Amino acid sequence: MQITDKLTGAEETARQFVYMDKAKEYVERLAAKLERRPTCCVTTFGCQMNARDSEKLAGILERAGYELTENEEADFVIYNTCTVRDNANQRVYGRLGHLGSMKKKNPHKKIALCGCMMQEPAVIEKLQKSYRFVDLIFGTHNIYKFAELLVQMFEADGMVVDIWEDTDQIVEDLPIERKYPFKSGINIMFGCNNFCSYCIVPYVRGRERSRNPEDILREIRALVDDGVVEIMLLGQNVNSYGKNLEHPMSFAQLLREVEKIEGLKRIRFMTSHPKDLSDELIEVMKQSTKICRHLHLPLQSGSTRILKAMNRKYTREDYLALAARLRKEIPDLAITTDIIVGFPGEEPCDVDDTIDVVKQVQYDNAFTFIYSKRTGTPAAAMENQVPGEVVKEGFDRLLKVVQDTARERVALLKGQTLDALVEEVNEQDDSLLTGRLSNNTIVHFKGDRSLIGEIVPVYLKECHGFYYLGELVR
Repeated sequence: MQITDKLTGAEETARQFVYMDKAKEYVERLAAKLERRPTCCVTTFGCQMNARDSEKLAGILERAGYELTENEEADFVIYNTCTVRDNANQRVYGRLGHLGSMKKKNPHKKIALCGCMMQEPAVIEKLQKSYRFVDLIFGTHNIYKFAELLVQMFEADGMVVDIWEDTDQIVEDLPIERKYPFKSGINIMFGCNNFCSYCIVPYVRGRERSRNPEDILREIRALVDDGVVEIMLLGQNVNSYGKNLEHPMSFAQLLREVEKIEGLKRIRFMTSHPKDLSDELIEVMKQSTKICRHLHLPLQSGSTRILKAMNRKYTREDYLALAARLRKEIPDLAITTDIIVGFPGEEPCDVDDTIDVVKQVQYDNAFTFIYSKRTGTPAAAMENQVPGEVVKEGFDRLLKVVQDTARERVALLKGQTLDALVEEVNEQDDSLLTGRLSNNTIVHFKGDRSLIGEIVPVYLKECHGFYYLGELVR
């Protein structure tokens, strides 16, 4: 189902606020019945873009009158799903069974599912057959319609399913409940045009659509006025930002404009595709006083043969040359990456190539994954799927090198005093605060919780593998 009468983003936003007021009426009726304010829980699976979408869902729910909680005993539970790997799907099915048991005891409980997993037809078919207790299902393209869908859910007799195959619509300026008052993600683009052969994202997120820079800058200024000191620019491939705009603009040019915003202290971004990382972007990062010294640059494989099969559009040599240039131009830059082991046709010598790249680049951290077959992607139909025991052997070899090199990189910071954004009270020891350095390294140190949200100098005293114990410099 899809709206055929095209509204502007502003018109659609105004339309959704009308539905928020209508949803509030239903929530107030429920509150009268329960004799308390209804609660809601938004659970996020997957990437930073999903986390940002969940903040929008939470903002709309709160405006409709729900009280936010992290407890899935809540009156309304919504799962914002990921489908990059199959185990993410299985986690959702497992937890749904638990929610179904809760709903039998509390018939007024509502359950909703949204996000990337819902864009798979086989998933919808399974939910309609085996999980009829779910009240609302929608995907990635119509998340801005959440208030309208809430009203439909309250008025419907059974499951409401609203899935769009694609959209070119961008609707922002909806209520948002941020997890942190001092930092925020910003969507600068949606979708992906790369079609890596293992990846389902282009099929569930659609084609690339860039937001107008004026809207992005206006949103960041409003966030800064509201106390935000760090923003993360989000997109499936931020390096290709602006190509489809009426007046094209490069990602590097956007960063220059973002840096001019007074009061903004830190700029992060992800994710960067190596094939699109320009010399202009490297220069902007090098000269910047606000762009954090951290770059996430997915490798996926160190074998040119496997990279070609993955449709990554760069070679092993291309990647190594880019990494060397980054290390030379920005010596204090932390580089992190994603690596897949067990792609169809991969042999031990290909894993050796990947390990060699890890040793040469010296990643500050790497997220290593076992290949997950996603139905509908070209890789799923490839012959030479790698046996599980072979994958595990290669994965274990790679993981050891990744961990060893990352520890060596992080240890280089010992004895330095660096600025950390204080993010929270330490979860294991409430006498400590937890902060994040510009290069994304975590440091724990003693300090007053009033420092949360501040950027403070911290002496890096003890390295503990991937994090530090430090001392606040007064």
